[in-house]
Amino acid sequence: MGHEVSVVHAQEEPPGSWHAAVFLAGPTPRSPDVESWRPAALAELRERWRGDGRLVVFVPEHRHGVYGDYIGQIEWEERCLHLADEVLFYVPRELATMPAFTTNVEWGVWHDSGRAVFGAPPDAPKNEYLRHYAVKLGVPTATDLPGTVAAALDRIGAGDPRADGEREVPLLIWRTGAFQRWYAAQRGAGNSLRGARVHWRMGLHWGLHVQVYVAAEDRVKSNEIVIARPDISTVVLYKPAPALDDTLVVLVREFRSPATTADGFVHELPGGAGPADPLERAVAEVAEETGLRLAAGRLRPHGDRQVNATMSAHRAHLFAAEVTDEEIALLRAAGPGGVAADSERTYVEIATFGEILRERLVDWGTLGMIAQVLTDSAEV
Repeated sequence: MGHEVSVVHAQEEPPGSWHAAVFLAGPTPRSPDVESWRPAALAELRERWRGDGRLVVFVPEHRHGVYGDYIGQIEWEERCLHLADEVLFYVPRELATMPAFTTNVEWGVWHDSGRAVFGAPPDAPKNEYLRHYAVKLGVPTATDLPGTVAAALDRIGAGDPRADGEREVPLLIWRTGAFQRWYAAQRGAGNSLRGARVHWRMGLHWGLHVQVYVAAEDRVKSNEIVIARPDISTVVLYKPAPALDDTLVVLVREFRSPATTADGFVHELPGGAGPADPLERAVAEVAEETGLRLAAGRLRPHGDRQVNATMSAHRAHLFAAEVTDEEIALLRAAGPGGVAADSERTYVEIATFGEILRERLVDWGTLGMIAQVLTDSAEV
């Protein structure tokens, strides 16, 4: 396919597959006497695109300059904005001929999407507010068209091949480990993606409304959102006792905003997410949240599972270690832990398994992980 660039003009149907897609957002001339900036943008894209496959460029100008279907134009633009991997805003505003009123609205919708780049000539009027929010939110910016195109293509890189419903997953989601693990599982079951729409994104956390063809049932399920975040490592530290109910388990108490507990805190196992290997992350989280520094060899793996399979695609990697009486004493004396820079403050709690059950100290997911470890250890 080579370095192909396909242009899709207003109200034309997008192709069925591509490696990357860009929407050229910005003012459209109100008169045929005024030159559009988009042909120059297309020339830059053709010159700079070095991906191995097709780059699709959505141009919200009619190929033959014929307009009239106002609602159809709006719907086409909305559809293609959601299909785009990058929304390239270039705003050479001229108040008389290209006032860019619609561009202001589109910028308001897409400026914090993670898919926008912003460019404008320094002397273009009334762009200060747009530029302010671009800088504030870390949106790539440029002062000329070549720089704006380069900023968009820099994030796209070589793109990634997607077809049919996969086209509706933008690269910033497609390239996450969470999405790829979820989608690999769906494809392994014979299912396929018929459509998707990003509903929200915050860093590596996102919510994707999906339409999935369920092969085993020969139907499309389209009423659910897949929520994803990085996988976590979780550790059960425990001191065995002759009776299971008397086994000591180390918990951490931490204020977490979603908690619906009587004290407003969650009571959970040491653990967390991060880029490290799951075992390395487990060791680091125990140290950060409890102050106890363990050698990696003391932690036994108990596998990984989803924590809430009806909502979130992320998985918990479960580890466990027996602790000594001396370590229990150190843990009881430990002060607050956590990483202040991440607004994390944790307090060590030690409870028997019986207390955890009777006092309903932990949520169902945490209770299941504790039960898994204690059951496995009883069978050894």
